[in-house]
Amino acid sequence: MNSPISIIMEKKVTEAIQFRRSVRIFKSDLALDDEKVKQCIANAVLAPTSSNLQLWEFYQITNPTLLKKMTTACLGQNAAKTAQQLVVIVARKDLWRKRAKANVAFLKLQYGTKEKAEYTKRETFALNYYQKLIPSIYIDFLGILGALKYVVFQCIGFFKPIYRQVRNSDMRIVAHKSAGLAAQNFMTSMAAIGYDTCPMEGSDTKMVKSILKLPTGAEINMVVACGIREETGIYGPRFRVPFEEVYQKLD
Repeated sequence: MNSPISIIMEKKVTEAIQFRRSVRIFKSDLALDDEKVKQCIANAVLAPTSSNLQLWEFYQITNPTLLKKMTTACLGQNAAKTAQQLVVIVARKDLWRKRAKANVAFLKLQYGTKEKAEYTKRETFALNYYQKLIPSIYIDFLGILGALKYVVFQCIGFFKPIYRQVRNSDMRIVAHKSAGLAAQNFMTSMAAIGYDTCPMEGSDTKMVKSILKLPTGAEINMVVACGIREETGIYGPRFRVPFEEVYQKLD
C-alpha cells in the first residue's frame, strides 16, 4: 500500500474542514474509489493516540450484503441506507497488552542491542513506561482494582499533582477519545478529496459487533457512512454557537 501522504489532496486543511458536513443522503450513481477510502483510513492511523497504544481498528465495508445488514443495525438511517461504503471505527481497550509489547519492541529496535545497564535514563524511562506504568493503570479485575487504584491516586493527589483517571471506565474513555481523533483524521481526509461522510453514533452496537464478528472486548466507537452528497443530502445550513461562547484566551 502506498504511503498515506501519496494522496494528492484537492483541498487545504481549512478548506477540507469547512467542506465536511454530515451528509444524510448520498448519490446512488457515483461510486467511491476503494483505494482512496483505504488511504484515508491510513491517514486515520496517524492521529494522536494516548500513550501511542493505538487501541483502535477500522473496518471498510463495501460488500452489498453486509451494507444492507449494517443499515438495519444503524436503525435504518438514510446515511447508512444510501452510503456507498461504511467505515466502522472500533475501540480496542482490550488490546492494551499487545500494543504495549509492540511499543517496547519498537523502542528496543531503535535503541539497538545492548544490556539493560547500558540503557540511558531516558531509554529506561520509556521502557518502564510500557512495561510497568501502563500495566499498573490498565490491569483491573471486575472493577475492584480500578476502584482501589482510584482511592489511592486521589489520596496521593492531596499532596502532589497526579494522574487520576485509573478506573476501567476511565480507560474506556481514553480508548474512545483516541478512536474519535482517528475518525476526524479520516473524515477530514475524505473531505480533502471531495468525498463525503456522516458519523453515526445511533446504532445497535451489539448487532454491529455480530456482523463484524468482533470479540466481547471490542467496542463500537462510530459508524461512518461514505459517499458523494446529493443536493438534498445536507439537511440545513451549518449551525454553531457563537465562537465567543466557547473560546477563552487566558493572558
